[in-house]
Amino acid sequence: MFTGIIEMVGTVKEVSQAGSNRVFWVESGLSGELRPDQSISHNGVCLTVEEVTPRLHRVTAIEETLKKTNLGTWAPGTRINLERCLTLGSRLDGHIVQGHVDTTAVCKSIRVMDGSTEFSFSFDEKFSPLVIEKGSIAVNGISLTCFNTGAGCFSVAVIPYTADHTNMKDLSEGAVVNIEFDMLGKYAVRNMEWNRSR
Repeated sequence: MFTGIIEMVGTVKEVSQAGSNRVFWVESGLSGELRPDQSISHNGVCLTVEEVTPRLHRVTAIEETLKKTNLGTWAPGTRINLERCLTLGSRLDGHIVQGHVDTTAVCKSIRVMDGSTEFSFSFDEKFSPLVIEKGSIAVNGISLTCFNTGAGCFSVAVIPYTADHTNMKDLSEGAVVNIEFDMLGKYAVRNMEWNRSR
């Protein structure tokens, strides 16, 4: 379980194939503090730490994860958002993020505003009921607030601090990002669908 408040940006150093899986070595200031079996959010994807060195840690993404996320595009040099799991007693500064990415979205436009940067995204319209105006969403693991929501689209705005401390400043038009919709919203939609089908 995560909060969507990114601790650090790491860099992919090495990528290799293991059957249908993909193995990543990630360099970060957090890596040396990790231990095998820990769950870490990588661009919003919960992955298990398998091996640790003073500056690097290794994780593996299975085929299903590669299909549903942007991990298949990672290459040496890719910068990724990192967050360790929530501990009991911690403040929940963002929102509840499971690290289970629902789909990807494409960045359609970036507008530099006076004091913030606005990003607009498009995604598969079938997920539209899960996005509400002023609702929470995780973009590459970052807890953000939606606006300008519509059929298969939404926008978010980030302050300079967020841009400087995440990989949002690396995005360009056409970039693919990982999306996790708000868990409470998913349960509400599922409950309505279930009641209608009975």
